[in-house]
Amino acid sequence: MRVNREIRVREVRVIGPEGEQLGILLTPDAFKKAQDLGYDLVEVAPTSQPPVCRIMDYGKYKYELQKKEHQSRRHQKSTTVKEIKLRPRTDKHDLEIKIRQIKNFLEEGNKTKVTVTFRGREMAYQEMGRAMMNSVVEQLAEAGTIEYAPRMEGRSLIMVVAPKS
Repeated sequence: MRVNREIRVREVRVIGPEGEQLGILLTPDAFKKAQDLGYDLVEVAPTSQPPVCRIMDYGKYKYELQKKEHQSRRHQKSTTVKEIKLRPRTDKHDLEIKIRQIKNFLEEGNKTKVTVTFRGREMAYQEMGRAMMNSVVEQLAEAGTIEYAPRMEGRSLIMVVAPKS
């Protein structure tokens, strides 16, 4: 829909503010009728023959569209990806705290990316990192599902856990 700002003399089909047909009028006459009623003349179907115009309060129409869009956005649940970083030599107690944190993220409905980063000579002991990831997978079995299985990306072992639906 668009507001007809320039008035070209041509015939248009006019629909009234209550949805009633007012017939085919010349554009200046339709514009005058809309102004007399205190509304705007809005072209709703410019490609039809003759073009269709509607007499309406355009500001109110735009406001209601904006309200509907806001309502639909309010009911959408957005998921974010949280990240937990580990090292291959992370202690057992620290790992338990990180797993508790991951469970909280999953309960809130967020995906969680678990990263084990290897530095220097730790690359030679990747099995330690894989063992740690396997224990994380076992402990998160009831809280979430593994979206991306653990895999190496450069110097990091990465997996993504999604909440159970």
